[in-house]
Amino acid sequence: MAGLVLAVETSCDETAAAVVADGREVRSSVVSSQIDLHAHFGGVVPELAGRAHLERIVPVVAEALGAAGLAGAPAPPVDAVAATVGPGLIGALLVGVSFAKALAMAWGVPFVGVNHLEGHLYASLLEDPKIGLPAVVVLVSGGHSLIVKMTGPRAYEVLGETVDDAAGEAFDKVARYLGLSYPGGPAIEQAAAQGDGGAIAFPRPMLREGLDLSFSGLKTAVVHYVRAHPEVANADVAASFQAAVVEILVTKALRAARLTAARSICLAGGVAANGPLREAFRAAAAKAGLGVYLPSRAMCTDNAAMIGAVAHFQLAAEGPTALGAGAEPGLGFPGARAR
Repeated sequence: MAGLVLAVETSCDETAAAVVADGREVRSSVVSSQIDLHAHFGGVVPELAGRAHLERIVPVVAEALGAAGLAGAPAPPVDAVAATVGPGLIGALLVGVSFAKALAMAWGVPFVGVNHLEGHLYASLLEDPKIGLPAVVVLVSGGHSLIVKMTGPRAYEVLGETVDDAAGEAFDKVARYLGLSYPGGPAIEQAAAQGDGGAIAFPRPMLREGLDLSFSGLKTAVVHYVRAHPEVANADVAASFQAAVVEILVTKALRAARLTAARSICLAGGVAANGPLREAFRAAAAKAGLGVYLPSRAMCTDNAAMIGAVAHFQLAAEGPTALGAGAEPGLGFPGARAR
């Protein structure tokens, strides 16, 4: 089992590196964001993202090693090197995977290829190792929405998932339609703060049906409403859309906890940084007598610390990843249905 893991994350538009000890302690975590690079285009441009990772990965890794007190340490300074292998943008992934493999070979330590989605589940564990298990984790990001039962490190069951758009994808598309800035999640939240969440009765798709999620119909309802009511204020549209997403996610989380006798509910992924969603989870958990765990906003967005945490337990259970293994841009969460 690796004591110290150097992990890199380059799945999308953040170049990140971290040093994690024993899968629990974050010794350093450095993230270089590309938001300013892509904002002009209203979304991530894959070619630009890949080039930016190439430019930034060496200084980001050097900074992470230095912050962990490993600058100038004799090689190898860590016991394993990990990288996100998928899902993500193929050009971006290849930068991190190739760099991590090269370091592992040079230092003679194991390489561990990690599933990015698994990483998000470890954000709460990293910040609160005493999390009450089993826990229902609602993973909501730009590309994925999953409801997962977690009983321990690398022990989980997919309970529900999106049948169409992910929650973060819906935030981005609604924000773009309303002419708001990129990224869409923070822009919607900022606009919604000035609006009335009850102003427009947007639908709550699949609210009373099982544990799967759907956001495509909600996104379409927003577009149709704005076209029919061009005079409506963006703030009210944003607030009403946000309120619908929050109600769907809270309802599904509580249902999953009830059906699985979970002790806690957790949020994970980029959408977990949304303030009203976090407050709704806190209130719902308190009312239901459940523990609630909300990662810090730094741990909600893509980072390498969560990759290092997974790598520790994965290496112990499965051993090193073959150096011949490649990046997998379409990699899904274990047990999830292919979309």
